[in-house]
Amino acid sequence: MNAHGQQKHQVRLDHGIAGASRIAPGAHLVVVVDALDGHGLLSTAETLRAVASAPGVDPDADLLLVTGPAAAADAARRVIERQARRGDRAVVAIVAAGSVEPDGFRPAVEDQLAAGAVVDALAALGIDASSPEAAVACAAAVSLARASTHLLTASASAAELVATDRGDLVESARASSGQADRAVAVEVARAS
Repeated sequence: MNAHGQQKHQVRLDHGIAGASRIAPGAHLVVVVDALDGHGLLSTAETLRAVASAPGVDPDADLLLVTGPAAAADAARRVIERQARRGDRAVVAIVAAGSVEPDGFRPAVEDQLAAGAVVDALAALGIDASSPEAAVACAAAVSLARASTHLLTASASAAELVATDRGDLVESARASSGQADRAVAVEVARAS
């Protein structure tokens, strides 16, 4: 058993594609959280494909995309629905996408906070057997909820987008941050 896989927890959280490989084994749902598309080397679509094809990700697992805290409640509802279909607990792997950079991986604060909002929404529905990693992200999201829009727009990812004349992506994410949003079930072509 991988010591970093959080396998004894129903709600797991890690960062990036490598993190997905660590926490996905045994998960019935993989929730990819990417609040700002377009920063770093991978787009959201490329990240989703990489996570879907990562070692340990069950091809039968539901793959959801969450693009901000507003979609957290919908993601939690989908977990409850999957649990009902199973007639048993559904294990959830939450992947804060972060950013693949030329010099390696960079966690992204906006993804961490939105991932924590998913953990909080799950806990509100009684799914609270969370790993310490998930619990810390949840505590951050709850504590900083009133500042989440500011943190999104002030993040290093947002600064990168603005500096490369893609501030419209930041503005779009900011505008939708306060509105109810849906977690998107994603079908991606998995690498064979």
